[in-house]
Amino acid sequence: MGNDKTEVRYDHKAMCLLPDRILEDFFRRGTVPERSAIVGWEFDGYNTGTLAFAIRKFRKGYYEEPAYDAGEFGGYNVNIRQSRLDQPWVAMMKKSGEPQRHSFFRVYPVRGSETDNYYPNALLLNYHSPKTPAWNPASRLRDYLVQVYPDNPDLLLGKAYAALPGGKRLFVSFFVLQRACKGI
Repeated sequence: MGNDKTEVRYDHKAMCLLPDRILEDFFRRGTVPERSAIVGWEFDGYNTGTLAFAIRKFRKGYYEEPAYDAGEFGGYNVNIRQSRLDQPWVAMMKKSGEPQRHSFFRVYPVRGSETDNYYPNALLLNYHSPKTPAWNPASRLRDYLVQVYPDNPDLLLGKAYAALPGGKRLFVSFFVLQRACKGI
């Protein structure tokens, strides 16, 4: 009889139901997602925290953005019809038939010299970007993103903060992402 310590592995739905203290442990152990593994893809997301009660389901997409600085790429959110966790993610569409993309952000590895440097093992999703106007409340968001398991680029964990005056940050919610479909 050995000392078998098999790690419990969670899927997207199970991760969405975990308490913050366990998500925090996963987050601290997570690794920086590879750019090549997320650019060109959209991920179904779920906000876990109580501050995110109005918007539980969403989708995030990642794309190459030549206008951004070297080492950066772009991202966006897609409005999703709100439904139970066990129901499909259904994108809300514009009259043109395109998904409602909004709240664009810049993506880059956390930089130790910046205010938003809490997690060096993460990518930073910085909504203070040229494509999200300052009047949009989303421009205050600063999300950190890690890959939960080193061998699974399809499951990501995020931690959202609101940027407050004076360089202060307010934790908003964890969110869990699962690869969904090709993006722009």
